Amino acid sequence: MDIKKILAAADHTLLTQTATWEEIRQLCDDGVTYGCASVCIPPSYVKQAADYLGDKLPVCTVIGFPNGYSTTMVKVFEAKEAIVNGAKEIDMVVNLGWVKDGLWNRVLEEIQAVKRSCGSLVLKVIVETCLLTQEEKIRLCQIVSDSGADFIKTSTGFSSAGATREDVALFQAHVAPHVKIKAAGGIATLQDAWDFLTLGAERLGTSRIVKLVKRQQES
Repeated sequence: MDIKKILAAADHTLLTQTATWEEIRQLCDDGVTYGCASVCIPPSYVKQAADYLGDKLPVCTVIGFPNGYSTTMVKVFEAKEAIVNGAKEIDMVVNLGWVKDGLWNRVLEEIQAVKRSCGSLVLKVIVETCLLTQEEKIRLCQIVSDSGADFIKTSTGFSSAGATREDVALFQAHVAPHVKIKAAGGIATLQDAWDFLTLGAERLGTSRIVKLVKRQQES
């Protein structure tokens, strides 16, 4: 197990409703200290965090979060505003009602609209695997592959379950080669994190990994 590789793949995350600036600032400091990929934070803190971090670490934020049923125009606005405020990566939630209705063209068009707003910046598409059938997961692999997005992401961490090894393996088997995988939600141990990387994930959405490494160093 390579701890540095795990940390380098981690989007160090704090998305709780009660998150304070002091907690976000500490998250940023730890993200820099431990060599994380980014900090993933609420949109309202993006400008403050981006100003605080400068070029030390990318800021990631979420849009249409956590339910995904904002209108496309709202998601596009959220993405544009976040980027103006300094976000370098955007994690968007798909419209799960459209998925259940089989409105695949609408799902695709929405992701494409948000990706146009992001330009060359990273867009990750959260599909909330715990609410999907196997067929829906496979179809979304195709949709995300066709959309121009950079990543498919398992979960918000705010629904009934998070990432599973089975879902990461499924994504790896069905996304196009240019689409990367982010496992998020419920990553409770370093072994979980390592397993997800081994199965093909390139990013980990996690609030716990840095804390676990800190504890190891202190013990």
